[in-house]
Amino acid sequence: MRNVCAGQPFVIVRPIMGVELPQSDASLLQAARQGDAAAYGRLYERHVAAARAMARQLVRRAEAEDVVTEAFTKILDLVGRGGGPESGFRTYLLTVVRRTVHDRSKLAGSQAGEVEEYDPEVPFVDPALAGLERSLIARAYLSLPERWRAVLWHTQVERCKPAAVAPLLGLSANGVAALAYRAREGLRRAYLQMHLGAAPPHDCRPVLGKMGAYVSGGLTRRDARAVERHVDACEECHGVILELTDVNRGLRVLVGPLIAGPMFGRYAAALARPEPADGAGGLPPAVRRLWRARRRQPVVLVAGVALTVAAAASLWQSADGEPDGTPATATVAARPSEPVRAVRVPPHGDPERVPPHEKPGEVPPRGGEPERVPPLRVEQTPEGTARLRATVDVLGALVRAHPGIVGLRLRNHGERPSEDLTAHVTLPPGVTLMPPARRGSPAVVGPADGWECRPSLGGARCTREPLAAGRATAVFLRVAVARRAPRAAGPAARIDAGPLRVKARGGEGVRATGAPARFAADGKVTVKAVGNALLSCYEESPGCEQARRRDGGRRDNDLWPMAVVDRDGELGTFASSGAKVSLPKGGRIVWAGLYWSAGGSSTGPIKFRPPGRRKYATIRPSHVAVRELPQGPVYHAFADVTGLAAGARKSGVWWAADAPMEQGASRHAGWSLVLVVADPAQPYSRAMVLDAATVVGGRARRVRLPLGGLRPAGTPARAALVAWEGDADLKGDKVSLGSGAMRPSGGDRDAANVFDGSSAGVAEMTFGVDVDTFSAELGADPGLTIATGKDAVLFGVAAISVRARS
Repeated sequence: MRNVCAGQPFVIVRPIMGVELPQSDASLLQAARQGDAAAYGRLYERHVAAARAMARQLVRRAEAEDVVTEAFTKILDLVGRGGGPESGFRTYLLTVVRRTVHDRSKLAGSQAGEVEEYDPEVPFVDPALAGLERSLIARAYLSLPERWRAVLWHTQVERCKPAAVAPLLGLSANGVAALAYRAREGLRRAYLQMHLGAAPPHDCRPVLGKMGAYVSGGLTRRDARAVERHVDACEECHGVILELTDVNRGLRVLVGPLIAGPMFGRYAAALARPEPADGAGGLPPAVRRLWRARRRQPVVLVAGVALTVAAAASLWQSADGEPDGTPATATVAARPSEPVRAVRVPPHGDPERVPPHEKPGEVPPRGGEPERVPPLRVEQTPEGTARLRATVDVLGALVRAHPGIVGLRLRNHGERPSEDLTAHVTLPPGVTLMPPARRGSPAVVGPADGWECRPSLGGARCTREPLAAGRATAVFLRVAVARRAPRAAGPAARIDAGPLRVKARGGEGVRATGAPARFAADGKVTVKAVGNALLSCYEESPGCEQARRRDGGRRDNDLWPMAVVDRDGELGTFASSGAKVSLPKGGRIVWAGLYWSAGGSSTGPIKFRPPGRRKYATIRPSHVAVRELPQGPVYHAFADVTGLAAGARKSGVWWAADAPMEQGASRHAGWSLVLVVADPAQPYSRAMVLDAATVVGGRARRVRLPLGGLRPAGTPARAALVAWEGDADLKGDKVSLGSGAMRPSGGDRDAANVFDGSSAGVAEMTFGVDVDTFSAELGADPGLTIATGKDAVLFGVAAISVRARS
């Protein structure tokens, strides 16, 4: 059986303290650059199992061997010309394997769109994970020395034992452990530098400077308490300290998918299984042929690059050819952080590097890699044109017999405005555009941003005026899903803007279960939620006052005969409670949803009063769900109160009263106001509200709700969650966005007991009502997971906002 982490065989090169160590990847790469074919063969044997594990997640098993051979061939060509990796061979290899599969698919015509620019030294980011490389932990990782990146990848991401990693780095097992420790500390320092370089608020800077010492236990007790007080009140710094405390989680959640793509989990599982030795020693025949050819030929291009560049050159010469027959020079687009490199295409089609004296001031790339340019893309688009990029997604999930939302997002990456936009959206079978709520209103959810949408055959047709350079726009279509809608591919879109045509396709269609989106918006937006209970223990009962302060051991509604509370001082109400909403300076309410719930199956209207109004408004539910909990049926009601909330003052106490309810032991009654708020101080973000009404507990102790439409993995996320019938003294409730258990900002602040009878907007115990706010990072596979131990709750609402990284 082959050790997949390290590979076999090992070559002994030097004794240290009486212990002989194997030759490291770095020394084997150096030997290969000097013409040692056997050294590259040892690299192949060490890492071929990992390459196969990656390739087999992306293509059929029969094709995987061809992909692996092609990847090793490409790297050999770069190494033979003095380029390629210095020490981190594994991550470089995985990047090339994924890019090879991607390019094969492009050439086969199985994927639409332009071919991305490619540098094999940086991660190839899957379109589904666009923006992942710009997350702070990923940027910090990529800023580390290559040897540190290699040891972190093997020990923390792939979770290989130090003894298995030792041969790759030419160290002992203890040496690997020491190097991994230094690399983790270096990652923490780099991560903090990223935050400090992002111009944090003034009062956060001194705390950020102390966080490294805080995590390692190097602060005095006084300074440590100052850090903790600041972190408790600052969501951003709270997320920073969580990331610093567990950098391994960040590496697995963000850096793993960055290098290995969306299939990282399956790759890691395959890597953990020992692979039988295949008996094939040394390099495969294709790689050996390239090695011999490289010795005979000064430059050999890989995988058709020569043909591609020659074809591009002929096109350039036919369009812009010089009359004297001088060979054309094609300028290939590079990453913004690098100088533009030029490749001269002589008549015979082999590119050669333009001499340095012909390009004054350019610094040549490291390692002599003149051909490390996009093999299939020559920038022919004239400067100053519009360049559009589109995505189309199901938000949350499309669930049978429920309404849902399909979102179309578009950004102009060019230097000029586009022409008028026309978007043709194709919806999955059984999904249709819902008619407007009233005549003359748009058939879209939230701000239309200039879009006008009408039903068309198979979907919708939307039009808009030109999109300015550097600007983004989004339109969200309210759709209806038939009760028997089949499971099929997700939505698709084609956007026409004069001669430009862009296509996009969503990955998921109709589901049998999930949480459909109630509302969505893009822009400088965030989410908020407050709430309160309408039932509590009798004030006169011994211990009730203590329980309301969240003290003592009787904090569950099962332990009290629950009675109505009436706090508004109005004679016309029998049960009432309020919650304070604080809006940001210059902010405004974009959308407001009122939710209320109580024991029993009989529901009806609720009274509601924003701050500044003297009289209650009667709100009737537009949607009601009844679910069964161990103590009996409970209802979950919703009404859109955006019109009522839009005229409210910026901040103040909101009141709700007289919801239908039942009193007694094990009963609950309460309400929550969920808001999407425009905040000028926020970065451009994506926000959506999902209606779940899902029982978690009993037979279904773990429920996962997909979060379609929130692609930027690794970005800071804010979640406001509403649940009913949680008990503070029954532990084991956890929630996650895919990057570890989240800690609520209120109540007991226990990540292992989230549903503890606490609600934002009030300080006291809210028996059976939970309105919690969380800060976390979005995982690579966006989803909201709710798990319970002994408790059973009705999970009602999830409002989530995530920074967009377009």
